[in-house]
Amino acid sequence: MCDQLRWDYLSCYGHPHLETPNIDALAARGVRFTRAYVQSPICGASRMSTYTGRYVQSHGAAWNGFPLKVGELTLGDYLRPLGMRTALVGKTHMEADVEGMARLGIDPTSIIGVRVAECGFEPYERDDGLHGMGPDGTRYSPRRPRYNAYLNAKGYDGENPWHDWANAADGDGNALASGWAMRHARKPARVREEDSETPYMTRRGIDFMREAGAAPWCLHLSYIKPHWPYIAPAPYNAMYAARDVIPAVRAETERHDPHPVYRAFMAHRVSRTFSRDEVRAEVIPVYMGLIKQIDDQMGVLFRFMDEQGLFDDTMIVFTADHGDYLGDHWLGDKDFFHDASVKVPLIVYDPSAAADQARGSVCDELVEAIDLAPTFLAVAGADPANESHRLEGRSLLPFLHGERPSAWRTFAVSEYDYGMMPASAELGLKPRDARLFMIADRRWKLIHAIGFRPMLFDLADDPQELRDRGADPQYAGECQRLGAALAQWGLRVSQRTTRSEQQIDNGRGKAERRGILIGVWDEADIPTALWSGYLRDKR
Repeated sequence: MCDQLRWDYLSCYGHPHLETPNIDALAARGVRFTRAYVQSPICGASRMSTYTGRYVQSHGAAWNGFPLKVGELTLGDYLRPLGMRTALVGKTHMEADVEGMARLGIDPTSIIGVRVAECGFEPYERDDGLHGMGPDGTRYSPRRPRYNAYLNAKGYDGENPWHDWANAADGDGNALASGWAMRHARKPARVREEDSETPYMTRRGIDFMREAGAAPWCLHLSYIKPHWPYIAPAPYNAMYAARDVIPAVRAETERHDPHPVYRAFMAHRVSRTFSRDEVRAEVIPVYMGLIKQIDDQMGVLFRFMDEQGLFDDTMIVFTADHGDYLGDHWLGDKDFFHDASVKVPLIVYDPSAAADQARGSVCDELVEAIDLAPTFLAVAGADPANESHRLEGRSLLPFLHGERPSAWRTFAVSEYDYGMMPASAELGLKPRDARLFMIADRRWKLIHAIGFRPMLFDLADDPQELRDRGADPQYAGECQRLGAALAQWGLRVSQRTTRSEQQIDNGRGKAERRGILIGVWDEADIPTALWSGYLRDKR
């Protein structure tokens, strides 16, 4: 999983200048999905959905730093009982439910405590790759990462070499040119390429594979890049130029009386910055270079796996947690529902013979990130249907084997809680009301904002999503249809996670056999056997 990788910034997805031959080769051996949506266009909430197989509304970790509550089952909880070691190298953006753990008396340093605190993964190397240091301390990573110790051992000095070397360049005189200031994007990071984050995490993933040996395992190799800070080591900082930058997908008409929530997001600092052409010309070539480095490291990883024979029995999934606007639609970062942000690359290689007929194929069905968890359960030999009271996704194995399920989803859903964002304050909203929902079918995409009119895009007539039809009476019928589908989705059973459908089926009518006799008038109304515990000699 890459962080903030756009679906259309790979050559196999059609980028005209960015060549990614190693990722393309994986697609040629597997299935490439063209309509894969994440469950939220922000790191933490999206990842928690991927790990739990549940929508954001179901698991509740709706924004970065919102804890995933104790009791939510994750990939490790599902796969470990099946004999599969489930490990993490890299980022999760998981925030532990320390209050819940304390309430239940769970020692955070115990095996159970670590699993609960790390999304169910064995943290072979946890590194969220966001080690900023401000006047109030660190925001996301209170523990000093192993990567910083690695850099120190390699001769990079300082308390935070993640910033001072891997995410900063040489400035004027003795000053650092921090990667947080995007005007420095084209300068080479101070770190040697082989010591930068992406190659380092690739090596740690290989370390895990060597150690795991032949026993079954699932490795979440989770890269922080091409997520900001947008800065790359040489030679990747200079591989692409302004001439390689694709024109921004935006129109002046989008800024003429826009939807109020959309207007508020366009007013964010990152959006105003990326709306400037000179910023895009500096930053996007480096974003492309970071992706090129990832592809090169995929080549390193895949060569190792080939040499070890791992391609014979290892499923490989390549995807992202969300995209990056990069100035499209006058927006920066992620946080909204245009395809640049909410749609991701998804490539799945299945080594089984059953997948031979689908190799190199393209699937344009609506799939969601929550489909990966049930897919992995099926691969591990379990029946995901037995977990349907918890898992809200569906196995992708039929598509990987060249088949199409008799009934597949007709729409995809994504959610965003923007109560922590400046837009919510600008709109005068209470946090509980600052929520957005997207529902998209094969042609239409509707964005529902609580307290406001909907936004609507015709993906057939307007594939670049430049014309919001939500206020046009001509399209009221489509808004009503998709709004009703979203309301029906909201009525799904999502919190009854302790009893499966099968358990409920098996329990129907069994209460009477345990002595619970409701509505009986006369003993003769029900079989004599049901009175066995009651009609005794009174002596």
